Amino acid sequence: MGLYDEFRFKPAEFLPNSDMPLEELERVRNIKREDMEYTNENGFQVKVVLDPESLMALDIFTRILKSDLEDTHFTFICPNQHPVCYTSVAEMINKYNVNCRNIDAFAMDEWADEDGNVAPLTYGAGLGYSFINHFYMRIREDLRPDISHWHVHTQENKGTGVYTSIIEECGDGGADVIYSATGWPGHTAFIDPRTKEFAADSLEEFITLGSRIVTETPLTIAENSLFSPMGASGDVWAVPPKAATIGPRDVVNSRERFEVHNILNSQSGDTWQRMISRIELYGPISMECPASIFRLGKGTCYVSEAIARPFGSWYNGIPDNRL
Repeated sequence: MGLYDEFRFKPAEFLPNSDMPLEELERVRNIKREDMEYTNENGFQVKVVLDPESLMALDIFTRILKSDLEDTHFTFICPNQHPVCYTSVAEMINKYNVNCRNIDAFAMDEWADEDGNVAPLTYGAGLGYSFINHFYMRIREDLRPDISHWHVHTQENKGTGVYTSIIEECGDGGADVIYSATGWPGHTAFIDPRTKEFAADSLEEFITLGSRIVTETPLTIAENSLFSPMGASGDVWAVPPKAATIGPRDVVNSRERFEVHNILNSQSGDTWQRMISRIELYGPISMECPASIFRLGKGTCYVSEAIARPFGSWYNGIPDNRL
């Protein structure tokens, strides 16, 4: 029995993909676990694993180690906030005496106020604050590079395209790898759907847009109110209304993409990510789901077994696993 069989309705207009046919929403909603893994014509693949976060930590550490052993430069873009991953990488760097001299690391986003003023590094709920304190400062002083190699969004580099230019300069045209995790409206960083700052007439134009200050969508604000820096209590009033972010250009310019879909309420197994994961990976590549542009190039999305779990039955609105 499908969700729309007994009562058909058009999803709320403010939602991205609200014009997607109900049959298409139902198709992606019902993708089976055995049909989830694939590799597309661009070299982008989906794999279902138990713990994507540990694989991201392993991948970052391996590339940093390689940059030390081979004495080669390594530029990468990091999602926020991932303190468990970053402290784990820092611990391994310290344990095995890996020199980080060749690294340029970029935080992908930061909060901004209603006037576009970027949050300072002293802001405890800040993304740059976490990136510096949970990653850079955890690396032993004799192994880490100068702080200028750990890049964050600031008042000084918030101008349209400025942060993108820094990434391209450090990375010889783009980052070696971008690490990310899709958000509730299908965003990467704060590249939200339907924002006026990322308005474009076509997907081709959209992927040329670089870093800038953007206005967050309601779903993004709701999502972030559920994370621990904002109290993990649905306190939407604690979430700043704007953000500084990388642009679609930084995603497509990266030579490789690494994404994790694994957000879960550990107590109940509830998640807002199960549906948007399917829309991103099995729906159309479009501006309505900005993270879907990851599929335009080489990369891997690791989906956790929990996110790959089928949706519950809609009989009486109660999933089977709760009966």
